[in-house]
Amino acid sequence: MKLQSPQFQALFTPGLRSVAELFEKKNFELRIAGGAVRDLLSGMTPQDIDFATTATPAEMKEMFMSAGVRMINNKGEKHGTITARLHEENFEITTLRIDVVTDGRHAEVEFTTDWEKDAERRDLTVNSMFLGLDGMLYDFFNGYEDLKNKKIRFVGKASERIQEDYLRILRYFRFYGRIAEKPGDHDPSTLQAIKENAKGLAGISGERIWVELKKILVGNHVNHLVRLMYELDIAQYIGLPLDGNLEEFDRVTKNTQNLCPKPMTVLTSLFSVKDDVTSLDLRLKISKDEKNLGLFLVKYRQELTKATGPEPLRPYQDFIMDSREANTNSRICELLKYQGEEQLLRELQQWTIPSFPVSGHDLRKMGVSSGKEIGAVLQQLRDEWKKSGYHMDKEELLSCLKKL
Repeated sequence: MKLQSPQFQALFTPGLRSVAELFEKKNFELRIAGGAVRDLLSGMTPQDIDFATTATPAEMKEMFMSAGVRMINNKGEKHGTITARLHEENFEITTLRIDVVTDGRHAEVEFTTDWEKDAERRDLTVNSMFLGLDGMLYDFFNGYEDLKNKKIRFVGKASERIQEDYLRILRYFRFYGRIAEKPGDHDPSTLQAIKENAKGLAGISGERIWVELKKILVGNHVNHLVRLMYELDIAQYIGLPLDGNLEEFDRVTKNTQNLCPKPMTVLTSLFSVKDDVTSLDLRLKISKDEKNLGLFLVKYRQELTKATGPEPLRPYQDFIMDSREANTNSRICELLKYQGEEQLLRELQQWTIPSFPVSGHDLRKMGVSSGKEIGAVLQQLRDEWKKSGYHMDKEELLSCLKKL
């Protein structure tokens, strides 16, 4: 088949046209590879585009140098990737390759000119397709069929693909959450291969696992996929608590469904105690903000709730006003998502944090002179201001001072 969609046509920037010309002149084939092909076939504009070619890195370097094209970031070179910069755009182009030796984490590669051999070493059929710059689709493993049928399958034998890189277990889940229509539509032999190889995830770095896990947590079918992680013995190898609270997890995934929660907000529902957050951090090296959000939610999810009566948002507002930390507001928003308080979340997002209208300078003018006394009086006035729902202005507060 030939693709000629508007999304495909839009890729042909002056930069891409120049790159295509260079390769054509030297008789090297150049095609779009992997995820970008999947996105284009789904009618989406790809976020980033990888290219594959029959030219070796040395041939590409020579070609770009003689054309005066700048190359950046030579880190990818040993894997066969050259990044060329033309017309303010970067083009990441990788030589076709075969994995010669794999250890479940990294691969040693050998270059090839055989497109099918390169497709064979990719993880999932939907990620193994190539698209010529004329729109011609090259699909050796029925990836397009699987994409249309919303099926996620490994290329070839699942156990072989997984043993080449155990992270592919989580990539399977991530793409399942992105493409599959309904939960539970797995090939039993794939699930068996995942279960038999789950232990391999113990050797994968926490950072790589966390990148995949975050995407799973904000994708579709998340409660189904996390339950599977427990059923297939994966949870223990990726930092999740052995006795994760799956009922709470189901409740919170429903609460947060349309609220764009942070991955950590969803994940915290599995945790019972602060130590669960610490264990996750030890295994996955999450960021300081993510860790603090997890600890905050574990501590306040039951303690800090809406008030009965006319001002349900007040406890959250008071908490923000009493806090001295800069990002309390965003943590409270995540707490409201966790609790499923959609209406209160909207109100809080529209609320402007008021600033206390009285300063030490005002008090000095009124004859309060000692620093200690100023501090105490400011606190008293602050309490009065809080009682008024932060409505009292400077005049009202200072007249209050006369009574005090």
